[in-house]
Amino acid sequence: MSASGPPPGARRLDPGQLAALLERLRTAALQRGFSPHTVRAYDGWVRRFVVFHRQCDPSELDAADLRRFLDHATLRGRVSASTRNQALNALVFLYRDVLGREPSPAPGPPLRAKPSSRVPLVLAPPEVEAILKQLRGPCRLMVAILYGSGLRVSECCRLRVRDVDFARDTLTVHDGKGLKDRVTLLPARIKQALRDHLDGVGYLHQADLARGGGRVPIPGNVSLAGSTAPRASSEWPWQWVFPTAVARLDRATGELVRNHIHERVVQREFAIAVRAAGIRKPATCHSLRHSFATQLHETGHDLRTIQKLLGHNDIATTLLYTRFSRGPARPVRSPLDGAS
Repeated sequence: MSASGPPPGARRLDPGQLAALLERLRTAALQRGFSPHTVRAYDGWVRRFVVFHRQCDPSELDAADLRRFLDHATLRGRVSASTRNQALNALVFLYRDVLGREPSPAPGPPLRAKPSSRVPLVLAPPEVEAILKQLRGPCRLMVAILYGSGLRVSECCRLRVRDVDFARDTLTVHDGKGLKDRVTLLPARIKQALRDHLDGVGYLHQADLARGGGRVPIPGNVSLAGSTAPRASSEWPWQWVFPTAVARLDRATGELVRNHIHERVVQREFAIAVRAAGIRKPATCHSLRHSFATQLHETGHDLRTIQKLLGHNDIATTLLYTRFSRGPARPVRSPLDGAS
């Protein structure tokens, strides 16, 4: 990205000062419940903003400088309206919540771009079945959950054993987008496969315990009585449903730790399966969440129920997945269970 000249005499940030500013940004974003995805995106936009203005201290820039950066990103980077607005949100957050001031009003048209109203990409049940046939192991099960339960890929990767309720046929998402909890469907079709998978995870966990490992991080809002160490637990309910195949040595504690499968692994395997299934749509893992919502609606389930399962704050977001109402609400059945 080409740089813009800073105001005459403006103070420039050295690498250490920029790192400190970005750390303040990340801390403030996490305290307000932003998802890790959003925190990384905001970090990237603020970093590019400072570099664009030749390391100038953002506190010495104004809204006209914001416009120059956003216009350059839009025209040269060819970013979408939603991506431009994400960049604007990051910069507004920087000024309001980190620097504690508002940038002066920008002349000209509004800084925020009008988002395009695109229809979400939806996969038909036969297409999902074709994709599932190309997958093996944990990734197959994870893709089935994305479609059958409407989870985001990050939420699926971070499922813990305690989140699975076989008796009630539910999955609980803790600390989802906006640090919200919600309960969604556990498809009956995958219950046995998930039980078998957890049996294997249990054997893996016992092996880790025997080697002095098996501890996983505990969410920050959970208190462990009498513990002064970083929040972690080796108890079975806290274990990841989808742990990595290889444990690593934690340099800080000297313990063997096993993280959850990274979402990029699932996304890569899904992309390979889409191509192998001969599907020409540019489908991603998030397309399965769109498909979950759309197909529930098309089979007659009411919008409020779908909104609750997806965890949307605003029903207008849920409406993006739907086109028309087709009858009254009825007991909810996962679309994965209705697939042939």
